[in-house]
Amino acid sequence: MKFNALVIALFSISSLAMLSSCEKEVEVLVDSSKPQGTFTATKNGTFVDQNTKGSKGAASLGTDEQGIQFLKFGSDFSTTFATGTVTVYLSTSSTFVPDAGNGNPNLRLIGAVSVAGENFYKLTPAAADKFTHVILWCGSASIPFGFAPLQ
Repeated sequence: MKFNALVIALFSISSLAMLSSCEKEVEVLVDSSKPQGTFTATKNGTFVDQNTKGSKGAASLGTDEQGIQFLKFGSDFSTTFATGTVTVYLSTSSTFVPDAGNGNPNLRLIGAVSVAGENFYKLTPAAADKFTHVILWCGSASIPFGFAPLQ
């Protein structure tokens, strides 16, 4: 009887520990698809560094041979990855101006970047038409790491 009580007590404690150590994770899906066939850029820009984070390289908006829209970072892209990732936005200006109350009409969250070099982001149809800039944003520090004007 004492053995059964001890087993139940240990099971209860270990179950409680497992439940208390787990937190609900929020999953952000980033479509890592690559363009099919040739990628044709319609807008190009070069990153301007902000807050001495070393942001540099090319950014392009364009389509693949199937007409799917992509944001592309060139092989020369780099920035500081102090927290592991930097958030990528399309914007109507070089300044990160959230307007959550109105659905952020001048910002479009694209995803996170965690490695230097070439990166592709598959976009929803006509997602990029009104946007003129790519912004690299560090949410944990609430500062921009850079922007690329697209022309």
